[in-house]
Amino acid sequence: MQGKEAAALAAKISSRDACVGVIGLGYVGLPLASAVTGARFRVLGFDVNQARVSRINDGNSPIGSVPDAKIAAMRESGLFEATADFARLGDADIILICVPTPLNIYREPDLAFVEESARAIARSLRPGQLVILESTTYPGTTDEIMRPILERNGLRSGKDFFLAYSPEREDPGNPQFNTSDIPKVVGGDGEPACDLACDFYGCFVPGVVRVSSAATAEAVKLMENIFRSVNIALVNELKHVYGSMGVDIWEVIDAAKTKPFGFMPFYPGPGLGGHCIPIDPFYLTWKAREYDVPTRFIELAGEINSRAPHLVVERLVRELSDRKALSARGARILMLGVAYKKNVDDMRESPALVLMQQLERRGARVDYYDPHVPILSVTRAHSELAGRTSVSWDPVAFADYDAALICTDHDDVDYAALVDAVTLVVDTRNATAQVSRNRDRIIRA
Repeated sequence: MQGKEAAALAAKISSRDACVGVIGLGYVGLPLASAVTGARFRVLGFDVNQARVSRINDGNSPIGSVPDAKIAAMRESGLFEATADFARLGDADIILICVPTPLNIYREPDLAFVEESARAIARSLRPGQLVILESTTYPGTTDEIMRPILERNGLRSGKDFFLAYSPEREDPGNPQFNTSDIPKVVGGDGEPACDLACDFYGCFVPGVVRVSSAATAEAVKLMENIFRSVNIALVNELKHVYGSMGVDIWEVIDAAKTKPFGFMPFYPGPGLGGHCIPIDPFYLTWKAREYDVPTRFIELAGEINSRAPHLVVERLVRELSDRKALSARGARILMLGVAYKKNVDDMRESPALVLMQQLERRGARVDYYDPHVPILSVTRAHSELAGRTSVSWDPVAFADYDAALICTDHDDVDYAALVDAVTLVVDTRNATAQVSRNRDRIIRA
């Protein structure tokens, strides 16, 4: 039976009278705020970065996956406002948490942003609010971390307020799938919370997949990304196995994917990047230790993927020596792409940063070109690289480099011109597959 608070919120959701707060206006929160605004809900976007808040309120997007025109339209609708004033969380009927969940230096979960968000909500939590965590985390976070913080002031989950988990499924740079095109998995702390969260997401996504608990929904997200991590590790390993036999891994994959059942193509690369796949598997391995359960398969995949950038550097150094009688020390290297994936401006956990660091430790001089990342932002693991800027696209100038290293296969790059200009091109993404001239200059690694 639906209680008074749940019934009141359900009515607000149905009539679009509910105000929605989104904490974190980054690569997950901003597209989500756009989708919710598009469903005619009033949205308050919260972010601790006042400069970002001001920029958004001026109609300018801080991320490439949400264009300025979209932000301007959200603002002009009168339904969206960004703010750094977390005291206004009490104005929201539904609060969505979209903050980072990184790893610390020991590869342990760092839930500081989630916990601080929960404390901020708790300060103004009132009866009838629905709080939904979207940040990726280990099973049990919603129940074990979120709920105790929110209940500190005496309100009770399932009675006074409602708590749920629904993992984000953003894929920046993929034009086929926007937030409103992707089904949402939802698990709640009790049936009323799950009902309300399902009602809410059903207003703007094509389908809602209800699961039995918040912990199950948390496990779904990890399952999705561990699946990818393990399969990428497999093809990264096969790349080296087949390569030693003179067999092209990309040709093998292209042929194998013609099988209409039992095979799904994954592609090798210079290592894992982004906000999910390099991080999420270790959330489960950490939590599994609490139950004394080994996760050898996941950990092995992590080792293989972490090793990938180092193998690329070793191959590049070997080719410099064999082809040009050069050592890495003093060699001029042009890196093509520093974003973690093609056609985005997101460089979180990008293997390009590891490659750059490793090459420079060997004495190489590394510049980069990336049309989507004009300047390197601050990262926790590679702060020494922050502030470096992309060189201009100039094939004439590129001829002065001893080698080019393709790390990210952006579509808007003339790879034929690159190969014409640089006499050694190490391609980690098969970006030069369609280049017909000077193929003897290309090494795929």
